Amino acid sequence: MKVRVGVDAVVDDALLETFPKDVQLVRIDEKPEGEIEVDFWVPAMPFNIAQRQWSHLKGVRVVQVPWAGVDSWLNLVRSGVTLCDARGVHDIPTAEWTVSAILAMQKYLPFFIRQQWQGVWALGQQPQIDAPTPTQIKNPPAPIRDVANSTILIVGYGSIGKALEARLAPFGAEFLRVARVARDAVYPVTKLDELLGRADIVVLTTPLTSETRHVMNATRLAKMQPGALLVNASRGAIVDTEALLQALNENRIRAAVDVTDPEPLPEGHPLWSAPNLLITPHIAGDSERFMQRAFKLVREQVQRFVRGEPLLNIVTGEY
Repeated sequence: MKVRVGVDAVVDDALLETFPKDVQLVRIDEKPEGEIEVDFWVPAMPFNIAQRQWSHLKGVRVVQVPWAGVDSWLNLVRSGVTLCDARGVHDIPTAEWTVSAILAMQKYLPFFIRQQWQGVWALGQQPQIDAPTPTQIKNPPAPIRDVANSTILIVGYGSIGKALEARLAPFGAEFLRVARVARDAVYPVTKLDELLGRADIVVLTTPLTSETRHVMNATRLAKMQPGALLVNASRGAIVDTEALLQALNENRIRAAVDVTDPEPLPEGHPLWSAPNLLITPHIAGDSERFMQRAFKLVREQVQRFVRGEPLLNIVTGEY
């Protein structure tokens, strides 16, 4: 019997052309009816739709999600089913978003964009010839900073962290790296408290687990340098929202976040109006090439499954 691979009905046929010929592709609708037998499931729809599909699937032995984060899936996939994440698929877009966010905040671009909308030519740190005093060089104040010679602390030094470092290294930054387990040039998470004060920029690229939830709490935010930049490209609950709000409103730190807690961020939430904050709506991993990258991994995983070879990116424990 052919291996039955379940894919969403909306997946483009072109993404499936190079799948092994000895598998049977089973298309799964958003609102399936009756039981559907599949061995290997590739859910690509939003989680609430995948939950509905899951209740109709029978015989599933492997679930290959196209995302790096699987915190939502841990309570859904039943015991005895192998869950695999898509570690590596989001490295490029997430690293590029993080670089963009860092540069935007270091160069004070959100402020200048607001000035543009208002039709105001705001000087940054350029000397003003006709200024009342020759020492007045900011009108209004715009603290423009360099990435060069800054120290960047990457919390959660996995494939995304490595991709980020590769892109920021040419700027002349120095790096501190933290992971769950220490290795060459990577500190264990137990050293986080003493490293925070050494960093100009702190980047979060860690998965959400019971250990990392609120890892950036009020105590740790207070350990950051005054004016340091916090960048969250992982999950909103990695940061204690109330503590972040207090630190921002007290002008102690700056932040750029692609994720929030709660998410989506409700209308009227105080984060919307917090100072020194850049927010994007969970798009750091988005890319027009996402599906091509995801299904390249899926094809390899299906081939491994058919041949009885070990699968990649198997989730054990919480990640």
